[in-house]
This record gives sequence, C-alpha cells and structure tokens, in this order.
Amino acid sequence: MNAVIPDTFAAWRAARQAEVEQALSRFVRADAPAGLGEAMRYAVLDGGKRLRPLLVLATCEAVGGRADAALRAACAVELIHAYSLVHDDMPCMDNDVLRRGKPTVHVRFGEAQALLAGDALQALAFELLVPGDATLPDAMSARLCRLLALAAGADGMAGGQAVDLASVGIALDRPALEAMHRRKTGALLQASVTMGAATASPAPAVQAALADYGAHLGLAFQVVDDILDVTADSATLGKTAGKDAAADKPTFVSLMGLAEAQAYADAVLAQAHAALERSGLPHTATLHALADWVGQRRS
Repeated sequence: MNAVIPDTFAAWRAARQAEVEQALSRFVRADAPAGLGEAMRYAVLDGGKRLRPLLVLATCEAVGGRADAALRAACAVELIHAYSLVHDDMPCMDNDVLRRGKPTVHVRFGEAQALLAGDALQALAFELLVPGDATLPDAMSARLCRLLALAAGADGMAGGQAVDLASVGIALDRPALEAMHRRKTGALLQASVTMGAATASPAPAVQAALADYGAHLGLAFQVVDDILDVTADSATLGKTAGKDAAADKPTFVSLMGLAEAQAYADAVLAQAHAALERSGLPHTATLHALADWVGQRRS
C-alpha cells in the first residue's frame, strides 16, 4: 500500500473541502423564489464531512481525469446526499430534529418547504452534470448522469430507504442487512468513486477494482455509523444518537454486538484497501487515506 503522511492527507482534505464548499455556494443560489433558495442553502452549506465529493476528486486524481468534470460530479453527489437527508429527516420517514449540529430543514422551514428544497436539490444535481455550454463532452455527461441516477433510485438509495422503513422491528440476518445498506448508504458512496473514474477512461479492470473499493467503503461506512449510534453522543455526532435502537431498526450492532461489529468494519475496510491494490493505479494514497478516515471517524 502506498502510504500517505497524515499531515499531507489533512492538508489535501482541507483544501478540497474548501474547494467543494465554494463551488456549492456558487451553484446553490439564494434567489430561488419564495425563500426556497434559503432552505436549499441551509440544507447543503456549512456542514458535513464532504466524504462523497472527496471520493470523487481523489478518484479523478488517481485516474488522471478531468478536474472540471470531477468538481461538478463532486457537487452533484453532495446535492443528492443533502436532498436525501432532508427527506429522510422528515416526520413521514425518520422524524429527526437534528442534523449536522443544527435543526433539520423541516424544523427550520416547515415540512412543505423542506420537501421542495429536497426536490430542487435533486434536480440541480443533474443540471450540474449537463452544463449546456459544451463544458463537458456529451458522452461524459450522460455517463455521469446514469451513474448518479442508478445510485439514487430504486436500485440504490431510495430502494434501500424503502427496505429500511419496512424493516422496523424485524431481525434481519447479515446478508439482508448488507443488501439494504449497499443500497441505502453504499450505492452513493460507490457512485462517488465510479463517477470520479468516469472523468477519464480507465481500463475495465481498473474500473471494476475501483467499484469494489467503493462498495466495500460504503458498507464499512454504515457499520461504523451503527457503532457510533450507540457509542457517541448527539453533540459529537451532530445528529440524534441512539435513534436506531429507539426506533427498533436492525443494525450491525444489534445483530453482531459491538465488538464483532467493529471487527467486521475493520475486515471490510481491509477489503477496500485490497481492491485499490488490485487496480494497479500508482497514485492511490489519498483513496487509501480516505478509507482509513472512514474507519477512524467519530461523527
């Protein structure tokens, strides 16, 4: 594994997070009618780790892709993620009042405005991938749109959320729990990697290895999330701690126990690192560091 010095990764991460934040602030305009722009910006800006955009950008760098396309893809992925959080937090879904350390969008702006803000963010994500001014090649735009749509739809995030809501009070076995979270959480994280790769034209074997990396990283992220739900407090998490147990949702901790869930997270992350090694790409240090960051996160 080609190691990355922690201080170097921290500097890279801070610089890319700032770049994404500036781009999001530029793309998510405040002048949408009837206060909609304010709700959209509230949902997106000034919060979050920006893991998904970072994965897009790091993968683009690893494959030597187009930086301008990667930044648009990074912002598009984050807009889809933000819209999903707005909708998931609403009373008809998870009914949460805290997100990223502040009141959720429906608490701050009302349910109707939150619903519309999520809808508008979803539409804007795809608008970014099709600039309309020949900035990106048509084939690349189409590929990026398809990857994002597949990750967000019935076979990805939306389908996983449907299974999650239908599984309250049901003791899922590990294959069923993994299948749910590969859709709900993992699909968009995997798409962040494959969209970064789509800013270039790597060989099919490289694309497959990167997709495997993204899939393992996405699953590990969810296992760690389940662990943090029972080990961290709300102030640290920036969202309501213990809500999965309170809602009687199946989690990796409820299935395995805390110690075994941690060991499983470590094993899945090791598979992510191994997939990167199989890619044969010479510049994957940042992607390795992002996987380690997922495993070590505390919020």
